[in-house]
Amino acid sequence: MAVEYEELKRSANSAARAGILHTLHGDIPTPVFMPVGTQATVKTLSNANLYELDAKIILGNTYHLYLRPGHELIREMGGLHRFMNWKRPILTDSGGFQVFSLGPLRKIDEEGVTFKSHIDGSSHRFTPEVVMNIERDIGADIIMAFDECAPYPSNPEYTRAAMERTHRWAARCLEEYHRNGTPATQALFGIVQGGFYHELRHESARYLTQELDFPGYALGGLSVGEPKEIFYEMMASTAPLMPRHKPLYVMGVGSPEDLLEGILHGVDMFDCVLPTRIARNGACIVKDGRLNLRNAGNSRDERPIQEGCGCYTCQNHSRAYLRHLFRCEEVLGLQLATIHNVHFLVDMMQQARESIFADRFEDFREQFLANFRIIPHEIREKNREARAASHKKKN
Repeated sequence: MAVEYEELKRSANSAARAGILHTLHGDIPTPVFMPVGTQATVKTLSNANLYELDAKIILGNTYHLYLRPGHELIREMGGLHRFMNWKRPILTDSGGFQVFSLGPLRKIDEEGVTFKSHIDGSSHRFTPEVVMNIERDIGADIIMAFDECAPYPSNPEYTRAAMERTHRWAARCLEEYHRNGTPATQALFGIVQGGFYHELRHESARYLTQELDFPGYALGGLSVGEPKEIFYEMMASTAPLMPRHKPLYVMGVGSPEDLLEGILHGVDMFDCVLPTRIARNGACIVKDGRLNLRNAGNSRDERPIQEGCGCYTCQNHSRAYLRHLFRCEEVLGLQLATIHNVHFLVDMMQQARESIFADRFEDFREQFLANFRIIPHEIREKNREARAASHKKKN
């Protein structure tokens, strides 16, 4: 089997656990945060940066890689590992979230989705079988089934229809996956859907784990704009239903408090663009929340982003210098902020793992959150709307 999960230690007081995910491109200690390399690159970082940060696995995006440079070209170049010269494991999502985020640019039917490229408006077609072939050509260690992600909010009727279609597509993905003979080199994960309805989430978990046999599973359709308490509620309700001998992945989650909540409920894998995206806006994750490097108060501040941080940025540069780089729109500022943010999450996950082995994860989580300011849902939504409006204006 291409991927095998080994549980090494389980918390005595919660579902938190530490393990190892064995893959052909190396072992992945879990729990793990996976930086997102949407287009075969983690934005602003080189592979050397990522190795220095000790990123054990990165993500590629099927939708974006399909459009540019194309899965055929990646296959001709020897697969994504060789194309980008990355020696460690890679996971590719199915592109489902990106396709369904296109709104009026896509049309769903039972067989698949017809959509227009956000780049040039050209028309394309994704079906479960097509996506499996694209992911096979890209060649990641872990690949995801093609699913339909219901937005928040969605009514029960639409959410059920999307969930049931996801189940039918999952069966087709699994059939194509085995037909192509990829289980020896790639592991296909199924994705639980069901929106924000407990009964649907439970139904989806039961179907995917009892009727279909995937090497691993993901909880999809979370962290899509819903209030944090609802997200936590759905994760806490669904995670206990998943098989403990297989890896569990929550998609699109990267805020420190969300990672710790997921670990508490037995989640092994997480990914998110958050550390790279906010870095490009001059925001850095610190122990008490976030630091805005653009603030005038940093103009003469000789301190690093975070006292005691071991990342290259904090060991070598001051807040004053970083603010200068952002004010001058120097690319180095984006890179240095990204290095810090990715380091913060990778290091936090390592500390969480160590605390599980020491039977003190719950204390570690409580102590971390006691000092960490969480951004309220209303502010996050306002910021999201502002970014969307800015993006629309630019385009």
